[in-house]
Amino acid sequence: MKISIVTATYNSAKTISDTMESVLSQTYGDFEYWVIDGGSTDGTVDVVASYAERFGGRLHCLSEPDRGIYDAMNKGIRLCTGDVVGILNSDDYYTSDDVLQTIADEFGRSDVDSVYGDIHFIRPGEPGKVVRYYSSALFKPFWLRFGFMPAHPSFYVRRHIYEKFGGYALDYKIAADYDMMVRLFYKHKISSKYIRKDFVTMRTGGMSTKSVSHRLITTREDVKACLRYGLYTNILFVSVKYLYKVFEFRKPLRCFAKGRA
Repeated sequence: MKISIVTATYNSAKTISDTMESVLSQTYGDFEYWVIDGGSTDGTVDVVASYAERFGGRLHCLSEPDRGIYDAMNKGIRLCTGDVVGILNSDDYYTSDDVLQTIADEFGRSDVDSVYGDIHFIRPGEPGKVVRYYSSALFKPFWLRFGFMPAHPSFYVRRHIYEKFGGYALDYKIAADYDMMVRLFYKHKISSKYIRKDFVTMRTGGMSTKSVSHRLITTREDVKACLRYGLYTNILFVSVKYLYKVFEFRKPLRCFAKGRA
């Protein structure tokens, strides 16, 4: 079973090495890796190119202007040839070296359309200190109306699902991943399996949490996504997720990372 990994980049020279090293460290070798760059000017493409020999033909890079991160993800998905597709952001990395093996094993033993797990957040420069742990364990499609979805960086889906139901909608600034989850889980009722495993280490400072104004945009776009597919919600319902995040921050801090900066 081939797994396709897509990383969208733009001026990611400072972090892309961590991402690529974590891909190379995977014990599961049947994968292809697509880096879709938006025309970086900081040397990102040169960093990516320096890894070509170590990937042994499994690395592919496309660099050209795009309409943003979701457009880049769509380009990558269209180029993928694997049985299963996942997204790994350019400032994130796999938490352990057996993530792809775990994903492949689950798809191999069951006929589900998708799998997902957990992720955790660190502050830049503090890889050993977990500041937030995002567990997808409680997710059910019902909870989408309250702003909950599986951790997007842990979401892997069979490629034919994207071919059948489409990629990321480009009329969102922040919440196209949420739109995708509502479309796949609520409208099209794809099957899934939760894996109790920490898949990805993410650095804090993402777009959806940069400021109060960004959170407001995210909330409005979450409502838009639900209503688009006939799932009733409102701003108050969707805001429930921010209350739950308090408990994510209160989880015991443990060292999951492997010392990467």
